Amino acid sequence: EQISKDYGGQNMKDYLAAIDDISKESYVDTDRLGCVGASYGGYSAFYLAGIHEGRFKSFIAHDGMYNLRSMYGTTEELFFVNWDLGGNYWDKSNAAAQKTFNEFNPANFADKWDTPILVIQGGQDFRIPIGQGLEAFQAAQLKGIKSKLLYFPEENHWVLDGQNSFIWHTEFYKWLEETL
Repeated sequence: EQISKDYGGQNMKDYLAAIDDISKESYVDTDRLGCVGASYGGYSAFYLAGIHEGRFKSFIAHDGMYNLRSMYGTTEELFFVNWDLGGNYWDKSNAAAQKTFNEFNPANFADKWDTPILVIQGGQDFRIPIGQGLEAFQAAQLKGIKSKLLYFPEENHWVLDGQNSFIWHTEFYKWLEETL
């Protein structure tokens, strides 16, 4: 409920406050902090990549929304985007949607990306279509950021096949070893 129509708002402040607070602990190596998320967490990773101000050394985003405008036009789950994003982006009279699409769109912050990112995407994910992962990966590549796309053409929002799960886990931990 709290995140609906406030995707980049209080919850992002909470994430950053939590990482700042835990970073004060003696057992935390602040030179090796990573941000990992899937679904809404994938959105969060893309968004935080543009606002984290050097807190994280690596990002992993699995099936996350990167460009809310193209997401709105390609998802099969319109109830979800209408409820969570506040409606369509072309209705200038809808203040909630305008705030979401203009202030909380991770694509609007790609100019601030400077941290390695692994993008994971399922080809059969119709809720978060492949274009979301491809757009994010393309942005990172064009900016010259260390990045990798892990694409599973036959998987949906989850990685269900045993062999694909093995690959997912192998690449996930390999990425963390390389970037942290």
